Amino acid sequence: MARPAPRPAAPDRAHDLAHAVWPAVPSGALVLVPAGSTEQHGPHLPLDTDTVVADAVARRLALALPAGAYGPPLVAPPLPYGASGEHAGFPGTVSIGHEALGVVVVELVRSLALWAGRIVFVSGHGGNAATLDRALGGLRAEGHDVAWTGCGVPGGDAHAGRAETSVLLHLAPERVRTGAAEPGDTRPLAALLPELMAHGVRAVSPKGVLGDPTGASAEEGRHAVDTMVATALRRVTAWTVDGRGRLTDPERPPVARKSAHSEPQSLDERAAPR
Repeated sequence: MARPAPRPAAPDRAHDLAHAVWPAVPSGALVLVPAGSTEQHGPHLPLDTDTVVADAVARRLALALPAGAYGPPLVAPPLPYGASGEHAGFPGTVSIGHEALGVVVVELVRSLALWAGRIVFVSGHGGNAATLDRALGGLRAEGHDVAWTGCGVPGGDAHAGRAETSVLLHLAPERVRTGAAEPGDTRPLAALLPELMAHGVRAVSPKGVLGDPTGASAEEGRHAVDTMVATALRRVTAWTVDGRGRLTDPERPPVARKSAHSEPQSLDERAAPR
């Protein structure tokens, strides 16, 4: 007789806000809010790639953080829509723009602050950066204990290339259409920016890929995700927040709110508004 298939491991529910009942939610808890997007990621990656990454990093971060005086960190349901106007030329992309995203972020924080102690947005989409900077900078000025951190990996290509494809091969390999992965425009981001900002991604890369995904691997993706989680853990633990609401590495001095962005890890952090 064949052995029965092993039962899948039970999902971790101790950190899952959506799974909780209200009497079990402690006042004063740390809440992690994954922020993603619904936008094209080439012909080989799903539209919710950024949301998948943000949610995975937030959940791993919750497991890595120690339980505080108010219990374990909680992971809120992810925000699946962001500011993705530069991808509007591709069917499937759903962008709510910077203004609407800013309203959502502000109202989420004001609602969470009625019972949560500290709030951290974990953003998997660079296009959300400008809005998070403005919204969280203002919320901190109101006295809210809130900040955000991203999921970038230094040295990665711009969009749907080797870096993102490797991460999805690690997190959700069944959702990667490996046979459809083809190189896009591989020029450096600085060379692409003028046309990207003027005309969007499709004018530069008809397939929606900026980079070359053909060398991607699950092992590279595992290392990338480990780096994302370690960076987020270091930043949340140190809690060094600059004037824009960004969590920064402890050895780096925080910047004033009016300062320019740090170097973008992808085109999204420099793309034009919706």
